[in-house]
Amino acid sequence: MLRDSITQAQKDAMKAREKERLAAIRLILAKIKDRDIELRTATATGDDDATISEVLQKMAKQRRESITMYEQGGRQELADQEKAELAVIEEFLPQQMSEADVTAAIESIKAEIGAESVKDMGKVMAELKARFAGQMDFGKASGLVKASFG
Repeated sequence: MLRDSITQAQKDAMKAREKERLAAIRLILAKIKDRDIELRTATATGDDDATISEVLQKMAKQRRESITMYEQGGRQELADQEKAELAVIEEFLPQQMSEADVTAAIESIKAEIGAESVKDMGKVMAELKARFAGQMDFGKASGLVKASFG
């Protein structure tokens, strides 16, 4: 399970005295704990790995945005710190699909559901999210879906 591997990575980082890595892993665990608390009030709890993967993807997206902003602002030391955290977060994320694989998946789903125009974009995106959660960047996929109807 993903939760166990993150906890084990924390222990390994403590033993190896890797301060930066340990700090990033503790951030991950704190976000997961926050999410667990949010889900206590929810009626249905989903798959634990899927929930953790969702948290990790959100954290990775935030880091990527921060890196861009810091680099534009000339704050390279902060950008480097964010990059280090992003590298640790990405260790626990499932392998992302390549752009070619995403395009192939889009075409396959379009053929399956008979999507013919941009009006069907929502149906295609919903199916992508259902089948490939955690395996692709849906922001980029959305652009590819839109382009495929162009």
